Amino acid sequence: MTTSQPRDVRAPRFDSLFQEAYLNLWRTYDRLKAIEDELFSQFDLSAQQYNALRLLEASHPATVPTLTLGTRLISRAPDMTRMLDRLEERSLVHRERRPENRRVVEVGITPAGLKLLDKLADAVQDCHKRQLGHLSSRDLKQLVELLQTVRQPHEEPQSLWRKPSSD
Repeated sequence: MTTSQPRDVRAPRFDSLFQEAYLNLWRTYDRLKAIEDELFSQFDLSAQQYNALRLLEASHPATVPTLTLGTRLISRAPDMTRMLDRLEERSLVHRERRPENRRVVEVGITPAGLKLLDKLADAVQDCHKRQLGHLSSRDLKQLVELLQTVRQPHEEPQSLWRKPSSD
């Protein structure tokens, strides 16, 4: 009969430094997202829906093609149509097809959507302070720089999130 040996608590917890860094990013995202989800759930919104509303607010009063909106979101939305359906059901956005190209759906924010964003503004700022307020300005700038560097080779060439080149 074999007896199992107790696990050596000094044994490495990660297979590599790459894995340790990645899992720390993932864990950090999870912890920060929990705080964000707590806020948005009070308004029956997802972070993705909030992001879409903010992007539409930035374009207001103009509308944005659905595909363009999808490329501007912080994270990909696999079902953009369903997300916009939910926002439209709440009268937060409106959609329209242009007569010159019926295949393109344009999306705009409604007065109710603008009002909701205004109502959320202070709460979102407080949320960010809860998430990252323990860091100094210097630490925050360094964190942003490191995250941009990590992400850079994985961003699409046309991404608005690409770090400006220092040429």
